[in-house]
Amino acid sequence: MRVLVFGSANIDRTYAVEHFVNAGETLSADKMDLHCGGKGFNQAIAFARAGSDVYFAGAVGEDGGMLIDTLKENGVNVDHLKQVPGPSGHAVIQVTPEGQNSIIILAGANGEITHEDVDQVLKAFSSGDLVVLQNEISSVDYIIDQAKERGMIIALNPSPFNDRIKTYDLSKVDYLLVNEVEGALLTDCDDPKKMVGAIHAKYPNANVVLTLGCAGSVFVSATGTVLSSGIYQTEAVDTTAAGDTYTGFFLSEAVKSGDIKVALKTAAIASGISVSRPGASQSIPSIQEVMKADEKKLTAFSASTCKEVKV
Repeated sequence: MRVLVFGSANIDRTYAVEHFVNAGETLSADKMDLHCGGKGFNQAIAFARAGSDVYFAGAVGEDGGMLIDTLKENGVNVDHLKQVPGPSGHAVIQVTPEGQNSIIILAGANGEITHEDVDQVLKAFSSGDLVVLQNEISSVDYIIDQAKERGMIIALNPSPFNDRIKTYDLSKVDYLLVNEVEGALLTDCDDPKKMVGAIHAKYPNANVVLTLGCAGSVFVSATGTVLSSGIYQTEAVDTTAAGDTYTGFFLSEAVKSGDIKVALKTAAIASGISVSRPGASQSIPSIQEVMKADEKKLTAFSASTCKEVKV
């Protein structure tokens, strides 16, 4: 089975600020860092560092050389990444001393994915291959439809959440990975204790992962089995790529071994390491780092054995 991340690649400009800028306020940043990012890009890097054989499809602009080079350096196949006239997608990120972030994104080349591009990419993949999607590129609905026709396994992280999500046929999605905010928007349920049940009721064909920040995560399978996991606690420096790190490591383990308990634990450790470092893709750990942390049985991991609970 091959992994195809069909998603966004951005050039991130990250500003260190004492607080998020308010309406009408002019705020001086302590510094600015330039990084490669984008949810698709970050997830592809996470898959690669988790040990998966991963392909990346999408689009970058004339300024996208650093994005292409970084993917290649991390062992990601870029045969299906096109370069178009104009700018790449980019993000403006504010990061506070507490490690919280606020992000504005511009689609740029990410909005140039056509149906013809999708057909060209997907013809290189087949039944049983995994396609991983987010919501930062155009033609996501078409990718879902065409991937399903080909018998591919479809994973969707519906972020950033907007009205387009409601037009996608989520009944075709095999893995749905959401945070608490996205889960509430999908279900109109704002109680985290009830949310995973509400998601499962609405999308019974999907295996769902609900991440709850410092409260850990919950998984419910398409057959109704529910597992919960704690977090790997570190001092938060920058949470920018934490969710993408979680997605890459969880899915990498889940599709390789099928052991969801191990996948939840591996993803928790990887994302915990990620938030302790600045930046997006460069904060993502290697599988060797994750295994080393696991082997030490650090007590900061609040659920060393995932537990089964009821919806």
